[in-house]
Amino acid sequence: KIVSGLLQAAAYVYDAQYNRNIPFETSPKAVRLYYLYNHWSMQAATYFFIFVDLALALFEEPAVYLLPFLGKYATSLVEVLCLLVFFGRLVHFAQVTPRSVFWKDTKNICIMISILVTLIDLIVYGALRISAIRGIRWSRPLRPIFLINFAESRQIRRAFRSIRNTLPEITYVFLLFMFSVLMFSLMALKLFGDRNLKTVEGSPYFTNYLEIVFNMYVLVTTANSPDVMMPAYDFSWWYCLFFIVYVIINTYIFMSVFLAVVYNNYRKHLKNEIRKLAYMKRRKMIEAFNLLKVKEGAEFVVKEDQWKHLVKLVAPDISTSHRELLLRISDEEQKGCVDKKSFVRLADLLNIQVITIKLHSHPLDIWFPHVYNSTPSLCIRSMVRHKGFVWMYDVIILINAVFIALDEKNPYISYAEWVFLCLYIVEILLKLYTYEPRNFFARNQFWNWFDTSIIIAALIATVLNTALRSVTIYNSQQVLDIVFILRVLRLIRIIDSIQRFRVIMNTLINIMPTMLTFGGLVLVVYYIFSIVGMEIFQGKVKFFAGNTTTPHALYCGNPALKDSTFARAKYCKNNFNNIASSFIVLMELTVVNQWDELLNGKLLDNMETSENDLGGEEGTTKKKLKGLMFKIASKRYRTVDALLQRMFEAEIPPEEEGPSLDEILNLSPNDAYPKNPVFDNAA
Repeated sequence: KIVSGLLQAAAYVYDAQYNRNIPFETSPKAVRLYYLYNHWSMQAATYFFIFVDLALALFEEPAVYLLPFLGKYATSLVEVLCLLVFFGRLVHFAQVTPRSVFWKDTKNICIMISILVTLIDLIVYGALRISAIRGIRWSRPLRPIFLINFAESRQIRRAFRSIRNTLPEITYVFLLFMFSVLMFSLMALKLFGDRNLKTVEGSPYFTNYLEIVFNMYVLVTTANSPDVMMPAYDFSWWYCLFFIVYVIINTYIFMSVFLAVVYNNYRKHLKNEIRKLAYMKRRKMIEAFNLLKVKEGAEFVVKEDQWKHLVKLVAPDISTSHRELLLRISDEEQKGCVDKKSFVRLADLLNIQVITIKLHSHPLDIWFPHVYNSTPSLCIRSMVRHKGFVWMYDVIILINAVFIALDEKNPYISYAEWVFLCLYIVEILLKLYTYEPRNFFARNQFWNWFDTSIIIAALIATVLNTALRSVTIYNSQQVLDIVFILRVLRLIRIIDSIQRFRVIMNTLINIMPTMLTFGGLVLVVYYIFSIVGMEIFQGKVKFFAGNTTTPHALYCGNPALKDSTFARAKYCKNNFNNIASSFIVLMELTVVNQWDELLNGKLLDNMETSENDLGGEEGTTKKKLKGLMFKIASKRYRTVDALLQRMFEAEIPPEEEGPSLDEILNLSPNDAYPKNPVFDNAA
């Protein structure tokens, strides 16, 4: 029973550490199955098969790459395998969660329906193909549902929920905006419709109301500005005032209001999601504490041995010294137990990445102590540690940048590259001489690894290129390309040298989890629209190579595009003929430029810097230290979500257990709990 309680408590702490909100059965078998469900290998396998399922679009008709084996049936077999894996994952999830919770969970229902619908679609499509009848794989747009609804994708699912909850509240702004566009379009029809104006192509200007609405909507995005107003402007410069007023109202005012409403409502629902996470995390930690607590005097505590076993189960990879450090923080008074207030902080402590630094003596100090500690050696080491050494190499990098931009065929430039390469090698050797190598190449020393890798790769590529150049029959253009890229990458080293640059780079690295979440949202939207676009527009626009002589190339293989701006601009490669082309078209539409021309082509036919310190605490201290040191390298969560969660958790009193589980799950943005304005006013 004690072991079972310890495993259950560890599961609660593990969930709190990673902000998981999965109710699970508390029987020993269910807890072990829950551990297996959350094992990294199971999650990696799930993501792998989701990726394979999404990637099938590359090999299905219309295919980017045709599979050489099993022909058209290979992708169907692979998709059936993926569906079996998804079904097995769902059955595993059903084994660890209460039955009532499982069948009330919308994401489980979505996965089951998607699996069933896809199987039916495969059977129908296969039967049609056997009968030589062309069919449509209408279930393919459902594939992103597996990416969204499996438990591992909770960040993407949370973002989708926030967006979904925001949409109803921006409807009125959108309707008012469309009313403004329709009103201005009607005014444009009355102003310009009877003046016999012509566009550049010679077609009537603003005589069809629906075309006017479309053009005025495009003008909001500025994609057709100033082209759309030029016929009216050429007729009378007074008419430019109409378009200026329209752009001010709809592009600047309405779009700003629209963005503000979206932002405020998204933030409101996001904060509600974060509030649920914070309360769920507190409840998980309290449930773990209640499983392990014993009465010690007047209060309940967790014994030191139990606490150590718990931490070993939750974080088996951390060292014993790291575990002792966490215990020292949790049990500051060294009472041999951890109270409730300190225990609740355990999940946060585990989210702090602590690096154990073993202070070693430099190998040269051990092998040749007299030489390494001699006056000339101390001068060299002092010079390398000095800021002037860093500044000197910053200047060298800048000079190198100038030489990279110069003509490579000049022999002096070629010789200069060897000089710069030698200087960079000398720099690395001097740093290895000054700083202890194991600290210099520690796991968290990204920039040291980057510098060394780039210089070694550049040295190998340059030597190889020079050797191959001596062989006159060899064209070393590919090697030259690698050399040129490596030379440019060397300039990135200046980022590590300048503190401000390093802070900016670390900030960009820190927001990568958030970027990946919204990258997943974009992938889902792009994938669905790409599949639908291929089914509708496949073959409508064709691309012909530049050296082709066929007359069809002049209008992208579609007579309806003859003499169109789309064909004249040679946009034929922007089509929905395969998944890769579809993604590119959607990307072009996303960045707005010329999106109306692309659309016409389709419609005509239907701050932390401690990570980068030179592993050398030893190099910056005058005394030789031995033993262990600990350094906070980073916190696991650095996103806006995490910041809001930390702010909200700070407002929950340590002794408060929060609302019940049902109340947490049913919290709405308008519920004021706790009654503290700080979090509600957080930006």
